[in-house]
Amino acid sequence: MQQWVTNFQGELAALSGAFLWAVSSAAYSLLGQKISALKLNLFKGLIAIALIFLTLIISGKLQTELNLFTINLLLISGIIGIGLGDTAFFYALKNMGARRTLLVGTLSPPITALLSLIFLEEQLTFGAWCGIFITGIGVAWVISERTPGVVISNINIKQGIVWAILAAIANSTGIILSRFALLFSEIIPLWSTLFRLIGGIIIVVFLLLLQRTRQEKSEKINWSIKLRIDIFIVTFGGTYLGIWLQQTSLKYASAGIAQTLLATSPIFIIPIAVKMGEKISIRSIFGVLVAVIGISFLFTF
Repeated sequence: MQQWVTNFQGELAALSGAFLWAVSSAAYSLLGQKISALKLNLFKGLIAIALIFLTLIISGKLQTELNLFTINLLLISGIIGIGLGDTAFFYALKNMGARRTLLVGTLSPPITALLSLIFLEEQLTFGAWCGIFITGIGVAWVISERTPGVVISNINIKQGIVWAILAAIANSTGIILSRFALLFSEIIPLWSTLFRLIGGIIIVVFLLLLQRTRQEKSEKINWSIKLRIDIFIVTFGGTYLGIWLQQTSLKYASAGIAQTLLATSPIFIIPIAVKMGEKISIRSIFGVLVAVIGISFLFTF
């Protein structure tokens, strides 16, 4: 059993990260009603960075030799994948809603696999390609079934699709850069997570400053104790542990497989939705089964 866990630690880390993101996504959707997306990204990023520093101190890994080239790669990865990618994703949400945006987002795994094949020369087996394809179909099937609770009054499908594709490309590019840095250096996933978050913070701060120059009134936030605790808890699970697990999966699994498993978050939302009283159709259950079959292909072939 221990040997099996060791052999598939990258895949298990990806699935664990997907589960945490599914749980935190429900919480972030509620927090998003109280605070803007950019500011929420900023605060959760700062909290996650503080948590990582604390972890490095406790684990005795604060002192380490870091290559400047690797650091720059991870910073750029965070700027593109976390900063610009999330921004494009938010624009897609605004233009065509969550259901269609997440559906287009399933393009990220094949884009990642293609980029890893071109730039990292990672050869995926036929079974792995089948698993990527089948898992993508299952995820898309589940997402396309769910109807978002928020009504989008100003829908622009064409612009939304463009932004969603840009988000998928940015996310995949960030993953490849991070994967490259992890493969060709001795940096541990925790340090790579830290630099990616710093890169994301840099671009978010820039966007906030740009946004501030265009607005006369700044957003007023009711900083209740409950709001602060909620942000901390969701950040701990969704950002701190989530991105750490993502980086671990990229360290020990190929980029295409890791990104595919990380994209299964919508599947884990189903039991959460049931718990919240949402009715799940046969189509959703079938989509989960298809995705699970795809995941089994990734593990066994």
